[in-house]
Amino acid sequence: MTEADKVIKHLLSLSDKDKIEKAEYFGVKGGKIIGISAPDMRRIAKEIKTNHPLALELWQKEYHEARMLATLIADKNQITSKQIDLWTKDFDNWAIVDGACYNLYRYTPFADEKVFQYCKSEKEYIRRTSFSLIAGLAIGLKKKPDKDFLEFLPLIEEYAFDERNFVWKAVNWALRQIGKRSLFLHPYALELSEKLSLSENPTHRKIGKDALRELSNPKTIARIKK
Repeated sequence: MTEADKVIKHLLSLSDKDKIEKAEYFGVKGGKIIGISAPDMRRIAKEIKTNHPLALELWQKEYHEARMLATLIADKNQITSKQIDLWTKDFDNWAIVDGACYNLYRYTPFADEKVFQYCKSEKEYIRRTSFSLIAGLAIGLKKKPDKDFLEFLPLIEEYAFDERNFVWKAVNWALRQIGKRSLFLHPYALELSEKLSLSENPTHRKIGKDALRELSNPKTIARIKK
């Protein structure tokens, strides 16, 4: 039995039917779902620590939780651009997209490159990856220059037409997170939100109005100023 097989056996022993149903209710329907809570997944990852070879093996097992664990224990310094592309092609639900972006992709030297690459894809989850990654960068990479995020705003405007549920929500998320990142970025994101909110395109308006509502909220602005 390989190390990956042992991990899968442990994951299966933690399977919870209620968590499977909850995951499916929230749209996590791709692959094989074991049903394990996020805190338990992070606890397991902490016990394993960084193990890139194991991460690559776990990804091939096709269980949703095995792949999520892979994003937690993969080495950001070892994963290659090609490997990121291979994993991204396997994305089959929004949760693994966001998990990979938040846990791993945003910390790699390929992050910006992948933003501009994946938005061009017609596949829903690959395009979502682009905007989930923007949101993750805005939230977590405090040392990244604010001016870098100005390059993402034209992409948000360009792809705000995509009415697919898991795309427009990610576009909206990216716009809001850029706007909440700093006082420097806030007016740029607010301006785009206003522009989209006045568009004749219904998806533009939906994204724009939602972002505008949050970014113009006095409580949001107060938090940005802190």
